[in-house]
Amino acid sequence: MMRQENDGDQEADLHASQDDMESLVLDEPPSSNGQSSPSASTSVDRHSATATTATSSQGFNSILEPPSYADAIFTSFDSSSSNGHDCPKPSSYQSEPPTRSEFLKIWVTDPQKELELSNSLVPGGTSYHTYLITTRTNMPEYGGPGSEFTVRRRFKDVVTLADRLSESFRGFFIPIRPDKSVVDSQVMQIEQFVELRRAALAKYLNKLAVHPTIKKSEELRLFLVMKGKLPLTRSVDMASRMLDGAVRLPRQLTGEVTAVTDVNEAAQPAKGGRDLLRIFRELKQSVVNDWGGVKPMAVEDDKEFLARKEKVAEFEQQLSNLSQQAESLVKAQQDMGETMGELGLAFVKLTKLETEGAMFESQTLRANDMKNVATASVKASRLYRELNSQTVKHLDKLHEYLGVVLAVNSAFSDRSSALLTVQTLSSELVSLQSRIEKLEAAASKIFGGDRSRMRKIEELKETLKISEDAKSCAVREYERIKENNRSELERLDRERHEDFMGMLRGFVLNQAGYAEKMANAWEKLAEETSGYAKDGS
Repeated sequence: MMRQENDGDQEADLHASQDDMESLVLDEPPSSNGQSSPSASTSVDRHSATATTATSSQGFNSILEPPSYADAIFTSFDSSSSNGHDCPKPSSYQSEPPTRSEFLKIWVTDPQKELELSNSLVPGGTSYHTYLITTRTNMPEYGGPGSEFTVRRRFKDVVTLADRLSESFRGFFIPIRPDKSVVDSQVMQIEQFVELRRAALAKYLNKLAVHPTIKKSEELRLFLVMKGKLPLTRSVDMASRMLDGAVRLPRQLTGEVTAVTDVNEAAQPAKGGRDLLRIFRELKQSVVNDWGGVKPMAVEDDKEFLARKEKVAEFEQQLSNLSQQAESLVKAQQDMGETMGELGLAFVKLTKLETEGAMFESQTLRANDMKNVATASVKASRLYRELNSQTVKHLDKLHEYLGVVLAVNSAFSDRSSALLTVQTLSSELVSLQSRIEKLEAAASKIFGGDRSRMRKIEELKETLKISEDAKSCAVREYERIKENNRSELERLDRERHEDFMGMLRGFVLNQAGYAEKMANAWEKLAEETSGYAKDGS
């Protein structure tokens, strides 16, 4: 029982120590305009402040009397962004983007809750959020320099846009849209969920805006420019497509509806679900490719692509491992910063005790030395926090590239799907040609011919012609996807080189710079306590 009480006291002390450490006021130099720096107040209220904590922290501040921490306030060593102390850039889109080259910049702001009137039987029973999407650009596709548009869109519109892009730009590395996150919306506070979704949508749309092909697409332009209802056809949900396919299947099998792959449909994947017979045929072809022991008539013979595909798989594995290690580093730096802060606070408490009960000069000197240790520890804690924010900023690029790899794999799946369609149609053509030859041979044995067989032969020849056209269309689509894959892989190589060089440079420079700052703080403390070595000799 006593041990439980002690554990409870220790836990309470820990929370109190965190509050006290956060509320320590470190004197900052005034800014150039004579006012206090925005970073002068470093109080972070992670817990509700109580009168006891406030009184305690005031006592600590009177003991600590820290020196200037101007050397702890500085911009990122890679000069790409601030370290959190500088005034944040306004989230407003009023600032002009650079006009030296094409740009398409998108802001997502002002989420508003609205009622779903069409599908709700109970007033207020169904609601959703819309977001104000603001676009500024100088691209000729959007009207040239000075063009600005604002529209309101809901998440369902973003889903429709993503579906349209995936259908129109097969083989391209299309950024992955944010998930619907139904579970998160039920677990989080609604305000927090809406803000996370707003940030995710802004990130997604700006990724589309920098894609060299998609940013010029009609689909994206309509999404960003056209007010009111989104003028893009919504995708039919999978359940409805499967139901349509199930209704159509018996009629295909009985011959009431043609069972031949339509020329227009050949350029789209079979997984849409409207033609179940085609799905079954491609599934059969896939099984034959894997287990039939017979080489298909069309194969992936691009050795360079196959090698690149293996490299992408290996890159994904290594990237995933590196991302996990980066998370461990961030956690370790965070723990180190918190531990150093708690150590400094503990020395502050001990300093206060020594000062209040000082009866000899040695106690006063010892208290002063402990105050210096407390100052260095708190300073190191804050430097660790600054370093951690920079580490997160730079190494987040690893997590972003995990999403890029998903887009790459999706584009490779487009290629595999298109090839499977070509293989399936090739097999169907061989089968049709064989059936025609057999019927012609059987009909030739009958004097005057067999009218029923001749009619069947004509039907099969018509089907053969349609299938040949469908195959030609499928081959063209496959070649188009191959070319898209090739150009996108080249673009990925260029951008990955630039992104990773920037990430490594920022990470290394900030690690080195903050390490030097911490070393200077401890070196100063070592000089202040060098008298101990002389006394002991």
